[in-house]
Amino acid sequence: MAHLANATLIWDIAELLRGDYKQSEYGKVILPWTLLARLDAVLAPTKAAVMTAFDKHQDTPYLLDFVLPQASGLPFYNTSRFDLATLIGDAPGIKENLIAYVGYFSANVRDIFERYGFTDQLKRLEAAELLYLVAGKFAVLDLSEQAISNTGMGLMFEELIRHFSELSNETAGEHYTPREVIQLMVNLLFTPDDAGLQTAGIIRSIYDPAAGTGGMLTVAEEWIKGHNPGAKLSLFGQELNDESYAICKTELLIKGYDAQQIVRGNTFSGDGHAGKHFDYLLCNPPFGVEWKKVEKEVRAEHQKKGMDGRFGPGLPRISDGSLLFLLHLISKMRPAAEGGSRIAIVLNGSPLFTGGAGSGESDIRRWIIENDWLEAIVALPTDMFYNTGIATYIWLVSNRKSAEREGMIQLINASSMFQKMRKSLGSKRKKMSDDHIADVTRWYGAGEPTTTSKLFRNAEFGYHTITIERPLRDERGAIVRDAKRKPKPDPSLRDTENVPLDEDINAYFEREVLPHVPDAWIDHSKTKVGYEIPFTHYFYEYVPPRPLAAIDGELQQISREIQALLTAITAAGEANQ
Repeated sequence: MAHLANATLIWDIAELLRGDYKQSEYGKVILPWTLLARLDAVLAPTKAAVMTAFDKHQDTPYLLDFVLPQASGLPFYNTSRFDLATLIGDAPGIKENLIAYVGYFSANVRDIFERYGFTDQLKRLEAAELLYLVAGKFAVLDLSEQAISNTGMGLMFEELIRHFSELSNETAGEHYTPREVIQLMVNLLFTPDDAGLQTAGIIRSIYDPAAGTGGMLTVAEEWIKGHNPGAKLSLFGQELNDESYAICKTELLIKGYDAQQIVRGNTFSGDGHAGKHFDYLLCNPPFGVEWKKVEKEVRAEHQKKGMDGRFGPGLPRISDGSLLFLLHLISKMRPAAEGGSRIAIVLNGSPLFTGGAGSGESDIRRWIIENDWLEAIVALPTDMFYNTGIATYIWLVSNRKSAEREGMIQLINASSMFQKMRKSLGSKRKKMSDDHIADVTRWYGAGEPTTTSKLFRNAEFGYHTITIERPLRDERGAIVRDAKRKPKPDPSLRDTENVPLDEDINAYFEREVLPHVPDAWIDHSKTKVGYEIPFTHYFYEYVPPRPLAAIDGELQQISREIQALLTAITAAGEANQ
């Protein structure tokens, strides 16, 4: 287990920072240093070839990004004549030498170190008289491919990310999605295509618009490779947070991937993959985060492009941009005629039901469901994430449903599928075991109704909101009428009713309203169609109250115990007088 041994060595290096750095800051130092040591080691065998190619083409710099990767055999290179081992030979100039060394990397690697703020960290380490010590430790750490494979290196880096996330519970949710949640999402995303993904030499693409540290993308790639070693999954992503972006690109490079397809920036105001479509899409966007910072850009796209843009169906309330991520993902699906796509996204409970008929949220749900794209929703246990204990749900969306799923939506209640953790990590107190993940995957694959998995027709989530009017009356109680002798409505008596889509509105009105208010009528001009998914309603199980006699008996027993305690206290007080 080389990756665990190396991770332990690196943790020991991190301990050198104690006192000068907060534990929550360790990752900002150790992660880029780990990347630097790995890149230095993997470039060593081709160092001479790279320098020869550089000397030959340095007068034609526009060729370097084509020639030097060929010489290194990797999607990056370094043209410094030094390496970490030789750099530490000059203790007084260690900071300047390291800054120069990093500056000789190809642009795709320099970008990562810039996002980490590596130069600032070098200055801080030097001020704390730790720079030479830390550099020396990493210079002798063997992270060559002979010592640790790309897979092992990836596992080690994941272990470091997890470890540093645990040291900083307040930011763990920003950088690290629980591994078991990712595993379940990937299972649900790929399982329906299992047979097709076995084809030799198959090439597919996957995209995460809130890539974080890249965990979802790499777990997806591992799933594909585990089922078909000859398959290729091209990884695409975008990430706003500088540190998360740097970690994501680092992990991909460490695992041997080309990280060029990970873009830094805000997905809503600057789509880094505009015009592109993908086979698979997955995302764990921030829960309940407002989108006020990008409101101008989002509203402009909504109004000017309409359905030709990403946000045509509607806009959610400004306080929660979750559904904007879902709309963005849907815009990235391949057309069904070109093979279609599948989406897995984690959302909080709000997108299920927030907003009445005619609201942005309801219109978005309506657009998705009436296009028959919503395939399934899985309720996860609470307390699964590091920075929140709220209820969360995996939505599965596809524009290439199987024939048996057409017109249907599957709801799976996995809220009880967990085991308690020995130690809480922030808000995370529960985790799903491999068996839990396998069970939920099986329920989804079977698509059969059970106590935990239920199937519904699309229309069952829709309703008409009808406006019930009653006549305005004067002080004598007479109905006030307009010029056409029609009763004027009284705004103070106006009411609404939600009528299921598959029910006749007039029949409902005659049955449920007229017996109570015979003078009422429906203003059909105000009728709106809405959709909501009251998930817990479909899995509610009635538990009858306990018999009153049992409750009364318990109360009497508690009263006797209290009286006995009071008697003992009184007796003790009298004895002390």
